[in-house]
Amino acid sequence: MRTALARLTLASLLGCAPAFGQSLVVCTEASPEGFDITQYTAATTADASAETVFERLVQFAPGSTRLVPALAESWEISPDGLQYTFTLRQGVKFHRTDYFSPTREFNADDVLWSFERQLDPQHPWHKLAPRGFPYAESMGLPGLISAVEKLDDHHVRFTLRHPEAPFLADLAMGFASIYSAEYGDLLLAAQKADQLNNLPIGTGPFVFQRYQKDAQVRFNANPDYWSGKPKIDHLLLAITPDPNVRIQKVKAGDCQIAVYPKPTDIPALRQEPNLKVEELDSLLVAYVALNTRHKPLDDVRVRQAINLAFDRKAYLKAQFGEGAATPAIAPYPPTLWGSDPQLKGWPHNPARAKQLLEEAGIQPGLKLSIWTRPGGGPTNPNPGIGAQMLQDDLNKIGIQADIRVFEWGELIKRAKQGEHDLIFMGWVGDNGDPDNFLTPNLSCAAAKSGENQAGWCNAEFDELLRQARASTDQEVRADLYRQALAIFQQEAPWIALAYPKQFAVLRPNVRGFTLSPLGANNFSRVELAP
Repeated sequence: MRTALARLTLASLLGCAPAFGQSLVVCTEASPEGFDITQYTAATTADASAETVFERLVQFAPGSTRLVPALAESWEISPDGLQYTFTLRQGVKFHRTDYFSPTREFNADDVLWSFERQLDPQHPWHKLAPRGFPYAESMGLPGLISAVEKLDDHHVRFTLRHPEAPFLADLAMGFASIYSAEYGDLLLAAQKADQLNNLPIGTGPFVFQRYQKDAQVRFNANPDYWSGKPKIDHLLLAITPDPNVRIQKVKAGDCQIAVYPKPTDIPALRQEPNLKVEELDSLLVAYVALNTRHKPLDDVRVRQAINLAFDRKAYLKAQFGEGAATPAIAPYPPTLWGSDPQLKGWPHNPARAKQLLEEAGIQPGLKLSIWTRPGGGPTNPNPGIGAQMLQDDLNKIGIQADIRVFEWGELIKRAKQGEHDLIFMGWVGDNGDPDNFLTPNLSCAAAKSGENQAGWCNAEFDELLRQARASTDQEVRADLYRQALAIFQQEAPWIALAYPKQFAVLRPNVRGFTLSPLGANNFSRVELAP
């Protein structure tokens, strides 16, 4: 018998009779944290905002890390790498809804508003983001971008203080989404700033309709979309934290796509005659961050001991089964350039772990907390099992750890404040550049902003990242990143767990859905066959 949640039909989800040729229901893993994507980093939030409502100057071609035009038709980069001049697409319309009616088309003013809000402390919207701007802050963009200038209505120039190799790819990431300056001005004048996060307006393929917390997000196709109206008329994200229920619902036809199935279920799902399984080697890493701001985790010997204590081989088998993930060593997969094939992971050696704890003066009975989430996603398919395995292994070396489970939004908020000791996390590469795994997650700027959950700040590591970003020579950059990875390995601010594959389960009538190596789920090209 299915659970009550699983018995929800497509008609009840949509609030109308089903229209399979026009309405797409996607069973997804968690609620969005909000819809102002500049304030958030979670993939589920990006799926519900950056991949539906908003767009950027440039974008990645479907299923790849290749940059193609979006709201900018073309761009020029100065020979010294300090100026990026964009020619903006004309005729692009912002969404028209019952809460906003635009009076003009997209232009340079919207680009300036979208970036100055994040970069300029004097901008009237800068202090109105309760969570700040985690990407802009962790990547040090206020110190990188010296100016964003409007040359005319259809040309914008970014001037950098120093060359930054990944800058153009960075502009394809969610935080670089373009907002309506007109909408922002109206909200500020009406003292309704919160509405920007609750009722978003963009230029993307779908128009936000409504959000029912922890239940569903509804969108309608954008009839005025510059790239052509999507094939589906309605998109519904059905928030279904339990991966078992997601699979039940896609089997029953209550949703047409179920994202993030449990990897251990994939072999059986491949045998289902009425389902399709999509698979991709993605830029994913699963890890446990060790909060170096808390004693005794500030002692490298304690962090090394925890790495030695954890049985990664058993963890991977329990969480991912066979072939769905490979053991992690560094902060990004070895398929990405700049990896170091000579780098070795921490072996499972509880005896040596105990010795290190003794050397650090740690007596048996040390108490730590392990933080995780309910449900499951691609980097942590079964959070309960993973946390219990870590708890058991730590207990064997004399560390008593209690497990604390928080809903995703609360977990992220409290982790940013540094309340945790150990926390299970994951990261999806946003732009195909190694820097995207390192600077947002492990830099000193990211530690200051709270996005670096380890709170780890190493000056030598930071300087290597800075030099790598400033170089346009990929071989030079790769060598610098390999040096940085050696420091990461020795300092052990994470337990690097796994490089998971990405999966999605589809009904057989789904056409045009493409998994992205960057972990994004975009449904604008999906259509449903009769």
